[in-house]
Amino acid sequence: MNTGTLIFFCGKMGAGKSTRAAELACAPRTVLISEDAWLSALYPDQIHSLDAYISRAQRLRAPMKLLVQSVLSAGTNVVMDFPANTVRQRAWFRDIFENAGAPHRLEFVDVTDEVCLARIALRRTQQPERAATDTVEMFERVTAYFEPPLAEEGFNVVRVLNEPEKD
Repeated sequence: MNTGTLIFFCGKMGAGKSTRAAELACAPRTVLISEDAWLSALYPDQIHSLDAYISRAQRLRAPMKLLVQSVLSAGTNVVMDFPANTVRQRAWFRDIFENAGAPHRLEFVDVTDEVCLARIALRRTQQPERAATDTVEMFERVTAYFEPPLAEEGFNVVRVLNEPEKD
């Protein structure tokens, strides 16, 4: 049986990675696995800082790897709405798809900081529970670690320009 394809995302906070993931997950024989959904279910009201996020997210890595590899091996595509924003994070995804013998696609959602910040501001109003973490300060802290994918990393990269339409 053929393995499924692993699809994962690189892009700054507010770029539209989760929106793109939800769109792609509508395809037949495709499942969406969202880090935000798992973290909020497992750690309700416990993530109010970057350090708390990092700690809780790290706990998900081992069980997620096994789950995703199992789903891929069953021939189902997996859209992982988890960040692949640093070389180290992308190495974790590589470990998943290589050990499963699965193809992959890294979608680089590439938008300007201004667009990201506008989307983050809108998200704060639409999802008040995110107001404490979806801030300009958090964007700047997280963006300081952002590393766009490089050709020498060897990923199958699809660049997605997710800019809003101009009037």
